[in-house]
Amino acid sequence: MWTYSYLPLFIWTYVFHMLDAIPLDERANNYLPSKRTIDLTKENENVLHRSKRGWMWNQFFLLEEYTGSDTQYVGKLHTDQDKGDGNLKYILTGDGAGNLFVIDENTGDIHAAKKLDREEKSLYILRAKAIDRKTGRQVEPESEFIIKIHDINDNEPKFAKEVYTASVPEMSGVGTSVIQVTATDADDANYGNSAKVVYSILQGQPYFSVDPDSGIIKTALPDMSREKRAQYQVVIQAKDMGGQMGGLSGTTTVNITLTDVNNNPPRFPQSSYQFNSPESVPLGTQLGRIKADDPDVGENAEIEYSIAEGDGADVFEVITDKDTQEGIITVKQNLDFEKKMLYTLRVDASNTHPDPRFLHLRSFKDTAVVKISVEDIDEPPVFSKMSYLIDVDEDVKEGSIIGQVTAYDPDAMNNLIKYTVDRHSDMDRIFNVHSENGSIFTLKPLDRESYPWHNITITATEINNPKQSSHIPVFIRILDINDHAPEFATYYETFVCENAKPGQLIQTISVMDRDDPPRGHKFFFEPVPDFPHNPNFTIVDNKDNTAGIVTRKDGYSRSKMNTYLLPILIFDNDYPIQSSTGTLTIRVCACDHHGNMQSCHAEALVLAAGLSTGALAAILLCILILLILVVLFAALKRQRKKEPLILSKDDVRDNIVTYNDEGGGEEDTQAFDIGTLRNPEAREDSKLRRDVMPETIFQIRRTVPLWENIDVQDFIHRRLKENDSDPSAPPYDSLATYAYEGNDSVADSLSSLESLTADCNQDYDYLGDWGPRFKKLADMYGGDDSDRD
Repeated sequence: MWTYSYLPLFIWTYVFHMLDAIPLDERANNYLPSKRTIDLTKENENVLHRSKRGWMWNQFFLLEEYTGSDTQYVGKLHTDQDKGDGNLKYILTGDGAGNLFVIDENTGDIHAAKKLDREEKSLYILRAKAIDRKTGRQVEPESEFIIKIHDINDNEPKFAKEVYTASVPEMSGVGTSVIQVTATDADDANYGNSAKVVYSILQGQPYFSVDPDSGIIKTALPDMSREKRAQYQVVIQAKDMGGQMGGLSGTTTVNITLTDVNNNPPRFPQSSYQFNSPESVPLGTQLGRIKADDPDVGENAEIEYSIAEGDGADVFEVITDKDTQEGIITVKQNLDFEKKMLYTLRVDASNTHPDPRFLHLRSFKDTAVVKISVEDIDEPPVFSKMSYLIDVDEDVKEGSIIGQVTAYDPDAMNNLIKYTVDRHSDMDRIFNVHSENGSIFTLKPLDRESYPWHNITITATEINNPKQSSHIPVFIRILDINDHAPEFATYYETFVCENAKPGQLIQTISVMDRDDPPRGHKFFFEPVPDFPHNPNFTIVDNKDNTAGIVTRKDGYSRSKMNTYLLPILIFDNDYPIQSSTGTLTIRVCACDHHGNMQSCHAEALVLAAGLSTGALAAILLCILILLILVVLFAALKRQRKKEPLILSKDDVRDNIVTYNDEGGGEEDTQAFDIGTLRNPEAREDSKLRRDVMPETIFQIRRTVPLWENIDVQDFIHRRLKENDSDPSAPPYDSLATYAYEGNDSVADSLSSLESLTADCNQDYDYLGDWGPRFKKLADMYGGDDSDRD
């Protein structure tokens, strides 16, 4: 198969320039196969001479978005091996073959089966084959060709955003860049002007402008003020075809905000302000607020207030409320109506962040006058001090004046003041204050060791207005007086070994003193003057507030004396000197050869006498048997029947009987024989007491003969002492009464016992009418056979 080498290239170049010269519509309508196909048959052999093969050109062109009724013809494939007898078959493969592009296998004509869009795909690469139907062999090598899609202006420019947001500082100069907007066109930028975009402003003039080529939006007016207008809406159009008629366009909206700059100074809405304040307001009280207006926003509107030097600058201060940007007038010092009634302040308001670019235009500070009137009120009394400290000796006498407080009425009235002690601070009523002059005096003795400090509160009250009162703390410090004697710091258990040697230290003692001298404690130790030379022990003062007890002889014996009492005189060095005597108890103990105590009890002496363990066991056994016998005898005695106290009704003796007891009552007539009182020499040698236990159990101790003692009172005292010390003596269930008026009594006896010797007889017959309980008395005193006869 032969082909021409240069002819197809020449023809393609010529056709391409012709197509560019023909309008687009005309090219689309006149795209006929006869005009686009070059006949390579034998009829033209005399004109064209192929060297090898005769394929059509290897590149085709189509218009996108074809809207014709027939399929769009692309071109024709043909080879010089095709004799026209139908033996050859053309086959098309590659991009879109069989789908977008179809070929007539007999003629080689190629058509576009669908409408094409260059923006989706602008180039298709296909391959063509010519096959012999009979043999199935390719009559030509496979050839590759390209189908390009020519662009038409079917896409409008599109912006990246539908709405843009931008900002620019107010007062910016003309031409200040705000934002750049960009629109893109999907058409071919290399073919015609379909993709050439031009920007224009549809809305937003005369404030802003846009660069037609770059889309940069700029300010168009100078000194635009945010305070007048802060928001602008600008509409930008992008049009292709270089902005010419017939081009497609798209729009976007740009919202532009003017940002604030500090170009406005603060200004007070009024030139002066008036406030009133009572003179008793506490420090830091807010008296009022002032505010300067600033049309700026954010930190550009932050204001700082200050008081200019002058009247009241040291009495008041102004602080800035960061939230409201107000100036708050507060009290810096206490106000006093009597000293000053009116203050005039000059308050300045200035921006905290001024902009240097606008400082030359105007002053960024404003001043207002603030007048403050002080109102007079009835104030409570004022003490001369915030608190009082009083020192007083603890030995001060009751009623002594220890200090004074003073208060005054700050008002012009100068009312009288009375002073009182707040009893909640002095519950024990130790102090009091003079109501007129504030002198503080004591009511009770003071004791530093019990309460070294007293904190009381004094109240000053106006007499004409008791509601006006003030309180002041008074701290009373009790100063120490040497009024306590030193004493042992602790209880000492001191012992000395029996084998102790002379000069041996057995105890070191220390003392304590409740006083607190300013120079510190200093104690001295000496033996008591009554016993200056103790033969057993000596006292050694260590000069460090301690003393040592040292032995003075060789060896001590528990058998002779097991305990020593050593009195020690202790005194301090303060004025007046206080002293005391402490007695140290020293026990004698058995120790080993190292001086360690082994035993200090009396039973150790028995062991030292040489008693064996068996002897001690025998002694303990005998004691145990004796105790068992005592218990058995006591149990038998409890089972015995009591004997009557009076064996016979005729056994009537001259006794004193007491009935107010829980004992034997009337039957108990043997409590005591009054005859002993009448005759001190009488003895009870053979008479048995029935209210005591038999002698077999307890050995009753006999009294000492008292024949030589003729004083009955002394006899009674001795008998009382004997009965008190005798465990077997009465009373067990009776009460013995000893009544004696003495030897020298000038009065006669008033006892009824002496009535038997009276000159006149008394009639006791009425005792028989008292019943059986008094029958014995009736027989004794009422009958003719009475003892009275």
